[in-house]
Order: sequence, then structure tokens, then C-alpha cells
Amino acid sequence: MILDNGRIHHAAQVQDFLKQHHRLQFVFLSKYSPDLNLIEGLWKWLKSDVVHNVFYKKFYHIRINVAAFMKRVNDKSLEIIDRL
Repeated sequence: MILDNGRIHHAAQVQDFLKQHHRLQFVFLSKYSPDLNLIEGLWKWLKSDVVHNVFYKKFYHIRINVAAFMKRVNDKSLEIIDRL
């Protein structure tokens, strides 16, 4: 499994789990390398499409727009992977 270097991924509970499941192996990305983590590109794109320079009076409006964005992503997943 490829992971960033978040502290949670190095927690004692995670290490204990890995000792019990030898087939699972973590490969960590370099520190401070969000460009190597594809999900970071998706978050950046979501922010620019949904919340950048927009004021929402109600929190649920943000949720509606995030859900619509994610639906578009899921409907065209192969195109999205190519973009990222």
C-alpha cells in the first residue's frame, strides 16, 4: 500500500497490525511531496471548483456541491484518472 508520511500511518496500532498481517507492506512517499499523491490533485480540483471564491450561507450548500462534484468524478472516473 502506498501512503504519504502522515503521523497516523506510523502509529503503534498500525505497526501492530502490520506485524500480524505480513502480506501487507507499506511504501511511504517522500516527505513533503504532495505532487506524488494523486488524491492531493483531486482535493485541489474540488476546492477550485466548489469552494474557491464562493460564499455559502449554509453548510449543507457546500455538501450539495461537493456531492455533485464527486458524482461527476465517479461518472467519468477514467477521464479523471488521466487528468490527475
